[in-house]
Amino acid sequence: MTNPKTHESGRVNAFERSARPTFQTRAPDSQPATPEQVDLQVDRIADDHGFPSRQAPKRKSRQPRKIARHRTGRNQQLNMKVTTKVYQDFYKVADRKKITLGELLEQALAALEEKENVPKGVAAPTTPRTDASGAG
Repeated sequence: MTNPKTHESGRVNAFERSARPTFQTRAPDSQPATPEQVDLQVDRIADDHGFPSRQAPKRKSRQPRKIARHRTGRNQQLNMKVTTKVYQDFYKVADRKKITLGELLEQALAALEEKENVPKGVAAPTTPRTDASGAG
């Protein structure tokens, strides 16, 4: 025979009046804890139980690159994928010469044309390139 306070599965019948827990109220603390005290308690408990901090670790300070603002008349965008070394070297040369990236590219193209004996402003002949898929 089953106990009337329990269900046939063995669980306590939540609707049985005597199965309901009775709660006792506590006497209020003489003074409530300040937010700083609560923070210290939470930090201490977290440390005791091995919880990591959610604070982001301090990043190494990095000198931001000085933004050069020049009115050069250049209005075409040219984006390329390059290696990290080429990227750093390109900026290093531009910074050392105190010129814009566009000026550095123009100087590099002029030097290449001079080296290949190409008349100024005439593109050097190239063979068509194909990417890995074979498309031109």
